Amino acid sequence: MESGMESGKIIFINGTSSSGKTCIVRALQDLLDEPYLEAGIDKFIWMLPERYLDRPLWDELLGRANRAGAAGHDLVRGMHRAIQALSKAGCNVIADLVLVEPAWAKDCADLFAGLPAYLIGVQCPLEVLERRERSRKNRTLGQAGLQFPVIHKYALYDLEVDTSLLSPEECARRIRYRLNEPPKALRQMRQMI
Repeated sequence: MESGMESGKIIFINGTSSSGKTCIVRALQDLLDEPYLEAGIDKFIWMLPERYLDRPLWDELLGRANRAGAAGHDLVRGMHRAIQALSKAGCNVIADLVLVEPAWAKDCADLFAGLPAYLIGVQCPLEVLERRERSRKNRTLGQAGLQFPVIHKYALYDLEVDTSLLSPEECARRIRYRLNEPPKALRQMRQMI
């Protein structure tokens, strides 16, 4: 990091598929005064060769919605390090996560505990998630159900929001307000792991 350069803030949004993470990311980008780069899991998945995005190759190499294959672990480790580099270069980052693996939560705690990185939990009842999943044409049915029991199992949060009760804009406002205080969750996670 260049002398005198401050690290950019990082806002991690962790929740299941169909929980509303992408809508919150967009609302935050619209609401926050400073620019925030979107560098979440979907951006990194779409960097893969197209053949990886179809089953059965996806399941074999990347894994299922609630567990990762070898390529999935590599992808997430790479994403974490890219986000760390962006922050250390002074860029603000918003990234949606699906912390379904304990190794991913540990990696986040190890890499981001010393940076201005906030971990936000997105809650939503399973029946709402499944209804959203069925109504969207671009979702794989069953992902939310597979992720639901483990998505929050390995994380502590600076803030939690419930997208069954709050609009993306209200979630974004609550997150913006939380940014007025220093982050704590990732430091606490690092001490626990």
